[in-house]
Amino acid sequence: MKTKLMENRCKFWVPKKSRFCANSPLQNSLFCGNHTPRTNNQWIPCPIDPSHSVLQENLGSHLRRCPLVKQVQSLSTQPFYQKGVNAGKEDEQEEPETGIPTSGFDIVTSEMKRNAVYSLNISEFFEMIGKIESVHAQICNDIKDSYKIPEACGVWIKGEVDRNVPFQEKHVAQQASMLGNLEEFGVLERIDGKENCELVERAENSNGVPAVVEFGAGRGYLTQMLADCYGIRRVFLVERKAYKLKADRSLRQKESLILERLRIDIEDLNLNAVESLQRLPYIAIGKHLCGPATDLTLRCCLANERSAEQCGVNCYLRGLAIATCCHHLCQWKHYINKKYLTSLGISKEEFHAITWFTSWAVDADHGSDLSDVIDFKLRPESIEREECNGDANGVEAIAKNMKAIERAKLGFMCKQIIDMGRLMWLKEHGLQTQLVKYVPSSISPENHLLIARHLGGR
Repeated sequence: MKTKLMENRCKFWVPKKSRFCANSPLQNSLFCGNHTPRTNNQWIPCPIDPSHSVLQENLGSHLRRCPLVKQVQSLSTQPFYQKGVNAGKEDEQEEPETGIPTSGFDIVTSEMKRNAVYSLNISEFFEMIGKIESVHAQICNDIKDSYKIPEACGVWIKGEVDRNVPFQEKHVAQQASMLGNLEEFGVLERIDGKENCELVERAENSNGVPAVVEFGAGRGYLTQMLADCYGIRRVFLVERKAYKLKADRSLRQKESLILERLRIDIEDLNLNAVESLQRLPYIAIGKHLCGPATDLTLRCCLANERSAEQCGVNCYLRGLAIATCCHHLCQWKHYINKKYLTSLGISKEEFHAITWFTSWAVDADHGSDLSDVIDFKLRPESIEREECNGDANGVEAIAKNMKAIERAKLGFMCKQIIDMGRLMWLKEHGLQTQLVKYVPSSISPENHLLIARHLGGR
């Protein structure tokens, strides 16, 4: 029966899953709509939403009925919509010309980053590795393990939550540790489990936090745990995509909680113009803000403060906890602390190489070796250089022949350099800040948490 069913499936082989695509094929085709071969001159990205493509000949009619047209039109009338307000600038720091086109609105893709690294000669490649090691040793000496499971989250950890709420142990552990670190850092008030349940039921607890803004909220289950365990009364969920099975319905059932979902890209959000949040102290949270989304969020929260003095007087950000991830997607234009990296001798071209190396930290090659990465000494010179001399693909050969643990080590070093630049930017704006590993790598190799708070509070 299973074999017969597979005969009626798309014949596109999915290497990562070691199986054929499970979708049904189009009529008179071996492939589904996603995998039908396309020629570049037939299909173009939709100018409204490049995440989907359209036949060039149908572009006119598509633009009249694209489901995102009304959303874009509606969003443009909102007072908090300001196109590119948090994007950053390409020329914030003067840089010499490089071989990678990053001006204007160009996005440097992973393929472009890889090709730039592979175009280096061998001595340049080893010089770059040496610089990464040196910078990492200089600035990344205080990243501690901080896996915290607060007593307030006991109901979630034990799986005693509403069965209608999706429960996955690894996600619950990550969310609980984020909240535990906020508690440990003094942003959230410590509450024991029994006391919390009683206070939440009687709607008598706001934990001293007037509002919470979750960036990249997705379905909103990080906020769901925060509301369940700490009695938060006002939340704002910022997410550009539409999701099914959101936590919104469950959150709206809490009589004491006010929920507002803002469907907008963080890049375009002027948080100061959200009327219901004006002059209201808040905590910013985000679980796995991919690539530049972390930089956009930091800029969004501290957009009007250019110094620690200004921030201390005008800022309503009480604290934040951001789990960073997908550093390979980071872009020089968006990065929050170009000035700091430049002071360390890292150029725009080297930054994009560093972001490409970060993907090595989370690829599937090193498996159980992850626990040994911290104490491993990176030795790319262990690869015989003379084997690659004269090879047009010398650097490519070196990269592909590096041991999995060497690649992982380099990837984690690069991730930490990027995150330390973000930490230093927050310090410059007057926040007390830490970068910690908030869960073991066995739960998630994307385990860096940027946490901060204002010393003065409000």
